[in-house]
Amino acid sequence: MSSVVKDVSISAVLAGFIAVLVGFSSSVAIVFQAADALSLNESTKISWIIALGIGMATTCFFLSWYFKAPIVTAWSTPGAALLATSLDGANYAEAIGAFIFSALLMILVGVTGVFNRLVKLIPLPIACAMLAGILFQFGLSIFTSLQSQTFMVGAMFLGYLFSKKMNPRYAILIVLFIGLIFVLFQKGSVFEGLSFEVGALEWVMPKWNLGVILGVGLPLFIVTMSSQNIPGAAVLKVNGYNVPASGLVGWTGVASLLLAPFGGYAINLAAITAAICAGDESHPNPGKRYIAGMSAGIFYLLAALGGASIVALFANLPHEMVATLAGLALLGTIGSNIKTALETDEMREAALVTFLTTASGMSLFGVASAFWGIVLGVLCLIIQRNSRG
Repeated sequence: MSSVVKDVSISAVLAGFIAVLVGFSSSVAIVFQAADALSLNESTKISWIIALGIGMATTCFFLSWYFKAPIVTAWSTPGAALLATSLDGANYAEAIGAFIFSALLMILVGVTGVFNRLVKLIPLPIACAMLAGILFQFGLSIFTSLQSQTFMVGAMFLGYLFSKKMNPRYAILIVLFIGLIFVLFQKGSVFEGLSFEVGALEWVMPKWNLGVILGVGLPLFIVTMSSQNIPGAAVLKVNGYNVPASGLVGWTGVASLLLAPFGGYAINLAAITAAICAGDESHPNPGKRYIAGMSAGIFYLLAALGGASIVALFANLPHEMVATLAGLALLGTIGSNIKTALETDEMREAALVTFLTTASGMSLFGVASAFWGIVLGVLCLIIQRNSRG
């Protein structure tokens, strides 16, 4: 642990904090919608947040420490959206059974090494194009937020430009500070009336309903793998981290399995928040960015222990502030991935197809655009190579 202490930096710890802030504030409402689909009470909803927080905390911290890479995990946001619309007629115990089935499939994919082989088949320019497509909307959100919060976003943007010139390692810290100043003056109520409350985990014995398993558990596995784990593995790949993707998915499956009875419906590799921790803004030295992943784990644990209070605080921060903070933190990552994706003449068109497909946000057969971006990009590449041959 002495080497870990030596590697700690403010920028990496801040990257971990921003990853958790963005992760919670951007999608916690969708998790609650999934819980509402089962008509759960408040204490059970808090159990979901605590279980998911513990799962993300332990996997982020220990996987980052073990592999010395910024491995960031998240709850499955598309999985939560799926649950919010597909749980009609199912009771909570049956939903838990579906969560466990999905987790077992993730463990199976991890143990067999299938996911490793899949990731290796994706050419680097295609992976970079997909990641750039995923993050593209976050870059745009800086300027769309400028419409509704002109002074706050403008000040954050100018602060970023000047700090990048003078002290780039602390640029995002300065941006966060500027945003919080505006929040205090414009919306002081965000911090008022908040009290620290510790929730509790609630165990529910699963029930096995084949219809719910196939109608909820299997789609939950598919959308989590295609929309979260594949992009998450791509983040590590494009940033030069050679870690066993199958092993990572397997461990997230184990965490999901253990926490499913408490409401931890799916833990997976993160993409957007992982990009924050794996980029240059986290630390100039890639070998020290694992501190960002470990820090994210600590902040996830604090958020889990805080339960409803922390979630309420994150959820009440102005959307424009969080979107601008995320967009500026990802700006360099977006640019470098677009550059890598398009710099090879042979793969440029295939990479462009991947980028545009992913950035479009389209969905086919319930599967998100990130998956189809890779499929169409690789298909384009195969046809072009065969035509040349």
